[in-house]
Amino acid sequence: MIVPNKSIKIFFNRVIGPLLFIVLSYSIYLQLLQQPDLHRSLQHIKEAIYGSQAWKCWLAVALMFFNWLIEAGKWKLLLRPLEAVSLKHALKSVLGGLAIGINTPNRIGEYSGRALYVSEGKRMRSVSLAVVCSFSQLLVTLFFGSLGLLFIEQDVAGWYGAAQAGMCAITLLCACLYFRLGWIVSAAQKIKLPEKWSQHFVILHTVSVTILLRVLSLSALRYLVFLCQYILLLEVMHVHAGWWNAFWLISVLYLILAFVPTMALLELGIRGKAGILLFQTFSANTVGIYAASTGIWLVNLVLPALAGGLLAIRHKFFNIKQ
Repeated sequence: MIVPNKSIKIFFNRVIGPLLFIVLSYSIYLQLLQQPDLHRSLQHIKEAIYGSQAWKCWLAVALMFFNWLIEAGKWKLLLRPLEAVSLKHALKSVLGGLAIGINTPNRIGEYSGRALYVSEGKRMRSVSLAVVCSFSQLLVTLFFGSLGLLFIEQDVAGWYGAAQAGMCAITLLCACLYFRLGWIVSAAQKIKLPEKWSQHFVILHTVSVTILLRVLSLSALRYLVFLCQYILLLEVMHVHAGWWNAFWLISVLYLILAFVPTMALLELGIRGKAGILLFQTFSANTVGIYAASTGIWLVNLVLPALAGGLLAIRHKFFNIKQ
């Protein structure tokens, strides 16, 4: 493994953070310019902030902090076998990972982004743990999305029943994989990956079922926060579908987003279109539906990513001591 010398480490420590923030800010700016009906959506959001139900809008924003604190708690738990970190450091790692991953397909860069906040020499192993953290959230999304397909009433062709059965099967398979991480290690050994790669999977053996259950519980709690935020913004935007219907429709929406290959910064258009398709049975307020999607996108992805970019400016990614 090539170890950068001191001067190179100093250079990267001073360049990575500011460069990341500049690229991230410019990317967000470009994507905002390309969004259809963005002006109307932002105007809708602005009016909601000062309207009679503004408290719901501010509550959705406040839940953003709770959302990412839960994710930091999950990351702190999973890192424990590798190194002990504070909740504050775990939060910086999570937001920094988001800032790096938001411009990558399905936020895959988030794994390596989090690893940059782990001690040198342990970063590759932490990537495996980051995947487990993300997988726990995906499992919850699959579970609630599959239930959503069962609960919502759709007048569609016969393939809908096949989709329901297929999603239930996929959810069960993913649950088995989640609680049997050792299978992944065994698979890596059987296909004879290079030692320098397979050794990074071994840490999965150290993650106990107790930790996996706690992480999964936190993922479920975080998912409920997502849903509450979305429902609150829908009500503020005068999209009236009822809490019960909205709960399951949003669950299906997140299920769709989990399977669509895209980047978080390009996701807004897909969110809006999918939201309109799902909610059109209950509301003709397409501007309100799109505005709620825009609000969630800004609150849960853009603002935390910008925060992660700002924190990265002061973070030392490499230890310059020789």
